[in-house]
Amino acid sequence: MLGDEAKIMNAPKETDPAVETQATNSVSGRIKKWLPLAILVLLMILAFSQGLHKQLTLSNLIMRRQELAGFVDQNIVLAILTYMIAYTVSVALSFPGASLLTIAGGFLFGWVLGGFATVFGATVGACAVFLVARSSFGEVLTKRAGPFLSRLAEGFRNEAFNYLLFLRLTPIFPFWLVNIAPAIFQMPLSSYAIATFVGIIPGTFAFAFIGSGLDSVIEAQEAANPGCAAAGTCQVDVAALVTPQLLIAFFALGIASLIPVVLKKVRSR
Repeated sequence: MLGDEAKIMNAPKETDPAVETQATNSVSGRIKKWLPLAILVLLMILAFSQGLHKQLTLSNLIMRRQELAGFVDQNIVLAILTYMIAYTVSVALSFPGASLLTIAGGFLFGWVLGGFATVFGATVGACAVFLVARSSFGEVLTKRAGPFLSRLAEGFRNEAFNYLLFLRLTPIFPFWLVNIAPAIFQMPLSSYAIATFVGIIPGTFAFAFIGSGLDSVIEAQEAANPGCAAAGTCQVDVAALVTPQLLIAFFALGIASLIPVVLKKVRSR
């Protein structure tokens, strides 16, 4: 009898297949949820460690403007596609200096073509960040949100399009932060993409227009300081080209985008 009991105790325990399947699905779900964010973070670390973000400078653009202009003239389609991909990657990896890249687009392609290429590239990059944020930590932050954030999330969901349009039109909010915030509030991807596309048009075309006139500024600097373009030492202050009147116009557009929200609340009262 004791031998039989020992055999029973030492016999391998059978595991419930349902429990194993549930555990496997749980692990698979976690990997699927956090893998996109892990890949994005690794790419960001790699890009910043290699100093790729430091290549987005006005000096580099001025030094290589002849080379870039020649490439654009000979391969216009390839040049636009390359620019759009570069812009998408820059937005997805949250590189600083997106406005400078927009100016470069206007400088290389003109303000119309450069503006449209930038809008498409920026929208795709922003959607990529949005999807990663929503799949990884959007649900977690929503569940752990306090009462204030919960009320804010409810209001954002009710008027998501107009709120995001305001954030896109007003240049005081960091672009990367606006990419992530709607994911926390579970905004639909379609509304996010349309509001992003429409909202960045005024600012994008304004900076592209500045870029289209950059060549004349460089020529004036070259006349005053011969050889500065080749050396990348021309003193061109991009910040001086962005006038306070331009920023006020952006802010006014942002306020105008909230008019439907205000009217809706007034009517409800």
